[in-house]
Amino acid sequence: MYRIGELAKRYEIKTDTLRFYDKHKLLTPSSRTESGYRIYTEADAQRLQFIIRAKAIGFSLTDIAELLSIELDKSNWACADVKGVVDSKLKDVLTKIEELNYFKSSLQSLSDACCGGPESAEHCSILEALESNSSTITCNNQQHQHKKTHFTKNCKTKV
Repeated sequence: MYRIGELAKRYEIKTDTLRFYDKHKLLTPSSRTESGYRIYTEADAQRLQFIIRAKAIGFSLTDIAELLSIELDKSNWACADVKGVVDSKLKDVLTKIEELNYFKSSLQSLSDACCGGPESAEHCSILEALESNSSTITCNNQQHQHKKTHFTKNCKTKV
């Protein structure tokens, strides 16, 4: 049997996290003392470990609640149901990776288009690209020694 502070310490989480899980019906303590303190059993600790592991690999609390409901009633669910939850999360992650790769590429293009020099930002290629309707980033600073569409880290050398 664990009090809230003991269980929190065992899993290196805050007591507020346990209270949050209780409020959202993810982990309800097995009992309470006469003075209202939450008491957790070893089964509760195992459920908390399940929640922590699922959260660590990217499942949302909604996903975790669904997985826990399956866990509690395994005989009425198919393995395909669990796989469906995982595959849905995997699809979300792959979509997010594509989005992040697009952001990375766009930011790299903006960074490469700017020399980052000490001159005024009046002709800053990053600001100009963000202000324009064009999808092409060009450098319009006549002091830079390269083609308008080719850039180097410091915009001083032709590519």
